[in-house]
Amino acid sequence: MSRTWNAWPWDADPDAVRRDVARAHEDFTGSGLLHGTVRTVVGESWRRSARLGIDPDGISPRIELSGPALADYREAHPLAATLPLLRRLLLDTAPGPQIVAVGDAAGRLLWVEGDHRLRSRAEEMRFVEGANWHERSAGTNAPGVALALDHEVQVFASEHFARSVQPWSCSAAPLHDPDTGALLGVLDITGEDQVASPQALALVRAAATAAEMELRALRISGALPGPRPSPDTPARPPDHLLLEVLGRDGARLTVDGRATELSARHSEILLLLSSAPRGLSGAALGARLHERDGAPVTVRAEMSRLRRLIGHGLLASRPYRLLRPLPTDADAVRERLSRGDRTGALHAYRGPVLPGSEAPGVVEIREVLDAELIGALDGERDPRALLAWAEHPEWRDDPRVLGAVLRSLDPGSPGHAALRGRLRRLGA
Repeated sequence: MSRTWNAWPWDADPDAVRRDVARAHEDFTGSGLLHGTVRTVVGESWRRSARLGIDPDGISPRIELSGPALADYREAHPLAATLPLLRRLLLDTAPGPQIVAVGDAAGRLLWVEGDHRLRSRAEEMRFVEGANWHERSAGTNAPGVALALDHEVQVFASEHFARSVQPWSCSAAPLHDPDTGALLGVLDITGEDQVASPQALALVRAAATAAEMELRALRISGALPGPRPSPDTPARPPDHLLLEVLGRDGARLTVDGRATELSARHSEILLLLSSAPRGLSGAALGARLHERDGAPVTVRAEMSRLRRLIGHGLLASRPYRLLRPLPTDADAVRERLSRGDRTGALHAYRGPVLPGSEAPGVVEIREVLDAELIGALDGERDPRALLAWAEHPEWRDDPRVLGAVLRSLDPGSPGHAALRGRLRRLGA
């Protein structure tokens, strides 16, 4: 059995996967025996669901929060601050109809938004705000398994333990506190087959990372309070830390006023760890760096060199992680966007995140920030600010930015005509 978090590989036939797993599900619920066609992560969840006494023919997730209690709990929850960003990333530009849900660490859905037709259908199986969709309550499903294993995962169609959920597919990723690493909740997209595609899981993982970075940026700005320290935790004098990654192939790390220029690989490692507060195993970090063969050994050697360069006070092992939050200049751009200061965000944006890097994890962070910046243009109404974006060296020849600016400018303005001409020259 394959242990993969994706529902199927790029070249698979989803209908064939559905049929094979449906037969395996019938056999398992009848005999308790698993077929080799079932992914390990799904088969293990089926076994846990069966041990928990989940009925494959009649689950009914509990409604644990409703009315004023739900409203008060949501308002106080730290994930409430990430909702505007998640809506922009997952709903405003969704390629097709889907539902976006955000739940807490116990599995209770706090926000369920998206396509009205799908939401009406989902209500029939109690996929609604206040319902508990942890694996313990609803059997195998993406948000429930993501919480149980603390890992992003997809559950496709007949992989759901309950037959009433098998017309649906979902992709989910856990959400963590960026300062403590504590599990805060889960992000999920639910819908039809397309939300179980490989790119859908990449999108959810990127959106979850963006949400965690948004929380960090809001705390740095003072717009959101941080986690309360334990009374037994000694106070630590604040350290000035900053990782500059915008428009630079090699990052600059500043610790208490001392700046260190980093190699491309060390830049990638620190950026990836800054966006993973719970840390990463050697294999996970290697995958984000695209080190496929001998990844743990290569990562271990690079981490040893990095510790010799910057000291041991910032890095820990097992898993590899940062001992203190490491803000980046990309966080500063995101913080300005969160305050609606689009002009300030433009001035703070000195270029793409580590533009020379092809590491998958870095590319993901770079694309998420670019998508947030471009999405912010749709809300800008100041013509001078819009034209400043269109003349920024990093965006001047980007059809996505020019298109966003054109949508917001008066079609009769001279600037609109000039940008249309530039788009035509670019062939867009």
